[in-house]
Amino acid sequence: MASATHDNTYPYALSVLGAGSYGTALALTVASKGVPVLLYARSPAKAQQMAEQRENAQYLPQIKFPATLEVTADLERACRASRDLLVVVPSGAFVSTLQALKGYIQAGQRLAWATKGLDSSGAFLSDVLEREFQDLDFAVPMAALSGPTFARELAMGLPTAIACAGRDCDESFVRDFCQLMHTHTFRVYQSRDLKALQLGGAVKNVIAIGAGMSDGLGFGANARTALISRGLAEMIRLGVALGASERGFMGLSGLGDLMLTCTDNQSRNRRLGYMLGQGMRAEDALAQIAQVVEGYHMVQVVVPLAQRLGVDMPICKEIYEVLVNHKQGKAAAHDLLARELTSE
Repeated sequence: MASATHDNTYPYALSVLGAGSYGTALALTVASKGVPVLLYARSPAKAQQMAEQRENAQYLPQIKFPATLEVTADLERACRASRDLLVVVPSGAFVSTLQALKGYIQAGQRLAWATKGLDSSGAFLSDVLEREFQDLDFAVPMAALSGPTFARELAMGLPTAIACAGRDCDESFVRDFCQLMHTHTFRVYQSRDLKALQLGGAVKNVIAIGAGMSDGLGFGANARTALISRGLAEMIRLGVALGASERGFMGLSGLGDLMLTCTDNQSRNRRLGYMLGQGMRAEDALAQIAQVVEGYHMVQVVVPLAQRLGVDMPICKEIYEVLVNHKQGKAAAHDLLARELTSE
């Protein structure tokens, strides 16, 4: 399985840039096939600790690294060790990561990312990558990975499915990358809609905050299901306005990821919403979670983007009011329910 995608001119089959919970889980998964994988951690102390303990004790304790997984804090080494690079950093660090690796990437290498979200300007990360690499004198094939994935379940080898998409000119890389990532418990499907795949991963985190808030307020399963369904409608409206297809949101990276993030307490976004619904201040809830909560940042990108495009996103707008303008959760729910009736 692995030999078909491992270019033996490079010592590693994959370099994963980002040693948080998700980056570590993806590195573990590929290395579990017996192929060499290099995991980059920005902190030398953290890299040394993981190398010595053979686990990421901070984010994935008690899940041991396969023998084929190595750790480094040397970005140049990580970038030049593999033909295929996988960036797994918070969306707010995506641009700085690209700018750092641009000096090391070489012709023939290919870049994928599992970062979910949009740029702070509302741009797709694929557009950000093209912008940052436009002055290179060679093309860098690209692919995005997104879908319903909790890092710990993936790292434990529990069955997981995800989607991967790229530009039309990068189809061969997408096929290769799906094969490289695929294991007997991790299935990677090829998607044809790069915009829908990226936008689904961004908006679902915002809706998950709303779902958690609904449960925190004690509104029950009916309200949660209605919120998820109408949240999907908002996601599709924005996506179509940005050139994505409606069908592109019906798969793993849209509806699938939305359902996962809205319904399980492993989701930081859902947990943030639940705490808000219980009356906790956003600052205190974020401090208690103590990891990046993407939906908190994405709502501040998605709502202004929707307003510029004239797209109606009432759920996202009320979550924005709660997080940014400190509106009470009960008042936001009341205003949603009081909206004028429309057709579905």
